[in-house]
Amino acid sequence: MKQHEQHKRAFIIWLAIYPLITLLTISLGSYLKDLPLYLRTLILTIIAVPVMVYGLVPLLNRLFRNWLNH
Repeated sequence: MKQHEQHKRAFIIWLAIYPLITLLTISLGSYLKDLPLYLRTLILTIIAVPVMVYGLVPLLNRLFRNWLNH
């Protein structure tokens, strides 16, 4: 993979993960606040990874297809 392609893919992943983690933290924060950090992280990643892999990244790849391929 060319370096500029790698930068574009990194941007797409960031574009997906930042709002997702923010949304999950806001929506689940009060439920998870009393748990140890490792459990909060585990729960958030159990939710975030499938949403990213099967939902957001494919969607963003389609939306930014032209930009990613140039």
